[in-house]
Amino acid sequence: MANYRKLNRECRIRRSILAGLTKDLIMNESIITTEARAKEIRKFADKMITYGKRKTLVSRRKALAFLHNDKEVVKKIFDDLAVRYENRNGGYTRIIKLKERIGDDALTVKIELV
Repeated sequence: MANYRKLNRECRIRRSILAGLTKDLIMNESIITTEARAKEIRKFADKMITYGKRKTLVSRRKALAFLHNDKEVVKKIFDDLAVRYENRNGGYTRIIKLKERIGDDALTVKIELV
């Protein structure tokens, strides 16, 4: 049994979707998506902020590699979010359930940085 949701996508497409949603979450500090995607994004967003708190070159390169070399997002992680969460030991995101989507009844949620 896998420890992650496959989201009915191939590996490379799933990774790209999760990286894109993680970038959007970090830049906008809240997004609306489905519950399954939000639960997966939470893992990666927390990992990126933890990298930012380490403030090493290796952690910056790992964040850049995952976020498709988006330097603006990585700069925000290391300069703003790492300082904001330096006294917090995890749990940087919050998921708030909203309503079902009209087309397919998928539960939508708002995921935001605490």
